[in-house]
Amino acid sequence: MDDAHSTILKAAETYMRVRQNDVHIPISFGYAMRLAELYPEADRDIVAAAIILHDIGWYSIDEDDIFKKGFQTENYLYSDVRYLHESEGVRLSAPLLKELGYSNEFIERVGTIIDGHDTRREARSLEDQIVRDADKLWRFTVTGVSIASTWFKLVPSQYCRRLVTEVIPYLHLPESVAMAEADLTETRATLCCDVI
Repeated sequence: MDDAHSTILKAAETYMRVRQNDVHIPISFGYAMRLAELYPEADRDIVAAAIILHDIGWYSIDEDDIFKKGFQTENYLYSDVRYLHESEGVRLSAPLLKELGYSNEFIERVGTIIDGHDTRREARSLEDQIVRDADKLWRFTVTGVSIASTWFKLVPSQYCRRLVTEVIPYLHLPESVAMAEADLTETRATLCCDVI
């Protein structure tokens, strides 16, 4: 992580102390940077800022509502709190980036990615594809399965099956699919998902 990206991460630290985003964000950041290396035409700084800030909007939402409405309802992907965390993420990220000296154009590009990263079906740019995929890829790790399965009130083996049917089909980049499949194989073995 370079100094500029570390500065954004540190500035957003307060907003990450909810929903275990202080674990989710760094892991997702790693995936985003790996994908950005594969696509040199992508703006790395936009990708970095957007992945670091994409979920800070959860900070503004009651934690019970986050889990009950944002993860444990039938139509959880389109619940009000999902839209709210995106709009709050845009609201909170703008002054944070402004204070760090980023231009209005940069802030707007990052905000465009944050707004709709969970609820919008299509990506708006290559950077958006990278961020959306990196946001999902962390779920395929042992850490991701361990944390996210509790959000959905599932055991790890159930959650791993759900990743195959509900997450992999929505990845944008072929490299993301390959990463997801490789990580899921390792995670299933580590967590003995074929046994328990």
